[in-house]
Amino acid sequence: MTDLLDFTIKDLLRSFREGTLSPSEYWQAVEARIAAFEPEVAALYAYDPESARVQAAASTERWQKGETRGPLDGIPVTLKELIATKGTPVPLGTAAVELMPAAEDAPIAARMREDGAVVFAKTTCPDYGMLSSGLSSFHPLSRNPWNTTQNPGGSSAGAASAGAAGYGPLHIGTDIGGSVRLPAGWTGLFGFKPSHGRIPVDPYFVGRCAGPMTRTVEDAAWSMFTLSRPDWRDGTSLPPNDIDWMDLEIDVKGLRIGVMLDAGCGLPAEPEIKAAVLAAAKWFEEAGAIVTEVAPVLTRDMLDGLDNFWRAKFWGDIEGLSEERRAMILPYIYQWAAKGAVVTGLEAVDGFRQSIEMRKAAGKLFCEVDAVLSPTNPIVSYPADWASPTNDPEKPFEHIAFTVPWNMSEQPAASINCGFSASGMPIGLQIVGPRFADMLVLRLSKAFESWTGGVKAWPQPPS
Repeated sequence: MTDLLDFTIKDLLRSFREGTLSPSEYWQAVEARIAAFEPEVAALYAYDPESARVQAAASTERWQKGETRGPLDGIPVTLKELIATKGTPVPLGTAAVELMPAAEDAPIAARMREDGAVVFAKTTCPDYGMLSSGLSSFHPLSRNPWNTTQNPGGSSAGAASAGAAGYGPLHIGTDIGGSVRLPAGWTGLFGFKPSHGRIPVDPYFVGRCAGPMTRTVEDAAWSMFTLSRPDWRDGTSLPPNDIDWMDLEIDVKGLRIGVMLDAGCGLPAEPEIKAAVLAAAKWFEEAGAIVTEVAPVLTRDMLDGLDNFWRAKFWGDIEGLSEERRAMILPYIYQWAAKGAVVTGLEAVDGFRQSIEMRKAAGKLFCEVDAVLSPTNPIVSYPADWASPTNDPEKPFEHIAFTVPWNMSEQPAASINCGFSASGMPIGLQIVGPRFADMLVLRLSKAFESWTGGVKAWPQPPS
C-alpha cells in the first residue's frame, strides 16, 4: 500500500490507462491510509468515503470505456474548507458561523468535478483562515504528520497534514499571506502560489490566491491544466492560456538569482534554515546561475500597516455578529480583531497603501534579478496547539515576512523542501519569480527537486 501511495498523478493515469490499476483500487488504498492517520492528524472536514467510492467507481467505468473527462479523472483530491462545494456548509474554520449548505461549487470545485477528480473531503483551517496554525474553534486540532506534537502551519493546515500523511497526491489550499507556502514548508510538501488570477477564486480579494500542495513538482504542474481555467466569478481571473504546464526543463546558466536571508522585519530566520537555503543556492550556482545576496523588500511600516488594514477589515466583517456569536470566535483571533474597532479610516487607508509599497519594492528588486530564493518559514517548528509561531495576538504576522510581499505584488512563488532540521522537521525553500512567470518558478523548482532527489521518505502511519 505504501508504494501505491507514492505514485504520482502521471503514474496513476498511466496505470488507469493500461488497466493495471483502477481508480476504485487506488481509492481503497487512500481510504486505508486515511483510517491509519486521521485519528492522529485530524486533517479532514466533511470526509465522505461513501461518495468517494461512488465517484471512483464512475471513473473506473469511464476509463474502461475510454470516455474520461479530463486530466484528473479518478485522482483523489481534497479542497480547503474555504473553497465552497455545493451542499456542504462552509464554516470558515470558526464556531461563530451558522452552518448553511453552500449554494454552488466555487470555481476550483467546479473545475475538479468537470475533469473527473474524486473530491472526497474538505481540509481544515483556523478561524476565518486568519492563522498559520491548525488551531480552530470549529475543527479538531490538526497536527503535523512528521511529529504530531508540532504544528502543520496554516491556514491551509489540513491540506498540509493530508498531503504529508499521503491522502492521495493533490490537495488545494488558499494563500493571502503565505497560507499555501508556509504549511508546505513545515510539512515537506511542494506548495505553489501562482500569479494572482491564474487560479480563479470566489470570493476574490487583494492578494488572495489558491494553489496546489503536492509531494512532487510535477503533480502540482499537472493540476494547473485544470485549476487555471478562467471563471467569470473572479474579477481578477486571467485570460485563457495555452501554457504547457509540463514543459519543466530549464538551463539555469546565466540566470540572475537573488538570495534573501533577511526579510526586513518579523522573526529572523533560524541558523538551520539559513544554512539549508544557502546550500540550495549553492546548487543553483554550481549549475551556472549568477547568485548574489539581495536586500529585503519588506519594512516594519509595511507589515504593521497591513496588520492595521486587515484588523479593520476583519472587524467590519464580524461587527454585525451577535455578542453570543462573536464569543465563539477563537479568543486569539477575537483579541487581534477587536483592535480593528479603533483603527481610523485614515489609518486603514494608509495600511492598504502599504500593500502598494510592497508591490513597488518587489518590482524594483526584479529589475535586478530573474528569481529570488529565501526561507519559506523563519523557524523550524512550533507546538501544535499554538495559534501562531509567536502565539501572541499582538505580534500576529511576524512569521509571514518572507511570504506576504509576493501576494501583494501578485508574483508566483513556491515552497519546496530543501532539507531537515536536527530535530527531523522539514525546511522549506521559497522560490519567487516575476509576475506571470509561473513556469519559471515551476521549472526552477523541478530542477532543484531533480538535483536533490526530493523527500526520500514520508511519515509512516502511527503504530
